[in-house]
Amino acid sequence: MHSPFSNSLSVRPMRVLIVGLNYAPEPVGIGPYTAGLAEAMVARGHEVSVVAGKPYYPQWRPYPDQPKGRRSGVENGVRISRVPHYIPAEPTGARRIAHHASFAASALGPAMAEARCKPDLVFTVAPSLLAVPVAARAARKAAAPLWLHIQDFEVEAAFATGLLQETSGLGRMALGVENRVLRMADMISTISPQMCARLHEKGVPTRRIFELRNWAAASFGFQSADASAYRRQWNLGSRKVALYSGNIAKKQGIEIIIEAAQRLKGRDDIAFVICGEGPNREALRELSADLPNVQLHDLQPAERMGDLLSLASVHLLPQISGAADLVLPSKLTNMLRSGRPVIATAEPGTGLYDEVDGCGLLTPPGDAEAFAGAIAELVDDPQRCGGLGRAALYRAKERWDRDVLIDNFERAALGLVQGAT
Repeated sequence: MHSPFSNSLSVRPMRVLIVGLNYAPEPVGIGPYTAGLAEAMVARGHEVSVVAGKPYYPQWRPYPDQPKGRRSGVENGVRISRVPHYIPAEPTGARRIAHHASFAASALGPAMAEARCKPDLVFTVAPSLLAVPVAARAARKAAAPLWLHIQDFEVEAAFATGLLQETSGLGRMALGVENRVLRMADMISTISPQMCARLHEKGVPTRRIFELRNWAAASFGFQSADASAYRRQWNLGSRKVALYSGNIAKKQGIEIIIEAAQRLKGRDDIAFVICGEGPNREALRELSADLPNVQLHDLQPAERMGDLLSLASVHLLPQISGAADLVLPSKLTNMLRSGRPVIATAEPGTGLYDEVDGCGLLTPPGDAEAFAGAIAELVDDPQRCGGLGRAALYRAKERWDRDVLIDNFERAALGLVQGAT
């Protein structure tokens, strides 16, 4: 879906307030994209303030180097207020709601203080939906339009993963909150065509919907799999690597990787490498304890991400059934940018299927035999593997170019601001 605004709009500096739970230095998920957008807007001459939570993701633990309480400062040209919030060690449905509610409560004061500076635009990110009323209140105080950006449909994702039951009191309340929140924003963006269509199904008019994709990082410095320092560090020898790196939670359905490794444990030429953090990590460790072809490592530093992704012969991207149009995994963009094929679990017609089709292989969610077969198929066919990898790189450049995506956002934001004045 293209921007509804004209390309002829004059560029003028804007003052932008961003309210979002996740922000750098969180290395994966929403944080890098909110921080990247803020810093890119500053680089284009705009003034950006952010109200964010204390970093905790994907470990679901406070980062050890963060001071307690609220703190403010300037990071890469962005003025940031970081506020404390509840972080559940085991993020169940009710605890996640408390987690988001605590951020909203902590963010209210700083957001209203920033509103007194009269931002031209208030931009807020979901998750967390519960922080949207805070951003809406700040927008009203500043007489500015409100832009809501949806990284995933958190209510439906909670239903799909069993964190919430749709018929429960909490489930009905969550749907009601989502319905009210969607009415608050002047513009709503999300990260794929299918998710834009889902917004329309929820009653959002087309004129208020904008596609704002997550971008691929061109600065990671990808190299050949043999040249990756991780190959020597983790004693992988000449084995082909099936790699997963990212959050380890229920919506990933990552257990299918262990099931595939079990089926391929007789293949001495294939190693499964999983790097990540999250609430399901210990369960995954127990499942893989007796498998010599599986290595489980911590999430690696962002500055070594190019080296890590270069290690892969194939990237693995499992997702549970029912989640493929509720969230488009942010990790996909850099998987493709590394020039390696992706093996994903998704049904035809879903957003994830459409993004991977032609630059990887797709198998049905939950079908470990098909997933293992796809891994073996690509490992045994280097020519096809290389061709799909080249197609992946082309797709990343075509659909996820950072400068193009941010230019489109800037143009749309200027149009929204000018239309409101």
